[in-house]
Amino acid sequence: MKDMNLDFDGIIFDVDGTLWDSTPVVKDAWNQALRDFGINDVTITADQLKGLFGLPMDDIIAQIIPNEPEERRFEFRPLCFEYEHKYLEEKPGILYEELEKTLEILASRYPLFIVSNCQAGYIELFLKKTGFGKFFKDHLCPGDTNLLKADNIKLISKRNGLNKPIYVGDTQMDANACKEAGVPIIFAGYGFGSIEEPYATIKKPMDLTIFLYKTP
Repeated sequence: MKDMNLDFDGIIFDVDGTLWDSTPVVKDAWNQALRDFGINDVTITADQLKGLFGLPMDDIIAQIIPNEPEERRFEFRPLCFEYEHKYLEEKPGILYEELEKTLEILASRYPLFIVSNCQAGYIELFLKKTGFGKFFKDHLCPGDTNLLKADNIKLISKRNGLNKPIYVGDTQMDANACKEAGVPIIFAGYGFGSIEEPYATIKKPMDLTIFLYKTP
């Protein structure tokens, strides 16, 4: 890990693969949604979702049911989201090691934010089920703004007066968005993907607290 210093003025997090793993629950939700939608020849696995999370939701759905016409995929979206939220209300995702303690330490020194390529309501659900709303100042997703991750990183930075934020994510798609937004990325190496040339790599969330012990 490179030496870091305290001149970052905010930390922005991805959700899936960075804060929690919801894929075991979401695959059950989406498979039920597929059956109820009349699609019986497609079955989704948690590992498949891990390879897709980070993409915009429309792109994920297009890869899951590529043989369906666009209008049918559009019709499937709300059912998919409804089932996902229902299942996660009953059985939340799996939090990563010492996440709450990590966020508590970081929030004592930095404002924390979330930007994810998810549907409206998903981040709110994560905050509700974990009780972590107390740690985060703001959050954005395409469902809120109709913007993708790079523009949402820019927007959340602008509206919160951030001049030098850093992003924590787990896929190359996160890294590409950060490059476009001009924000360095820390790779959550315990997550779903890989990143070329991240600013730093962490093996668990608590590694982020190294920020607190470096000097400018």
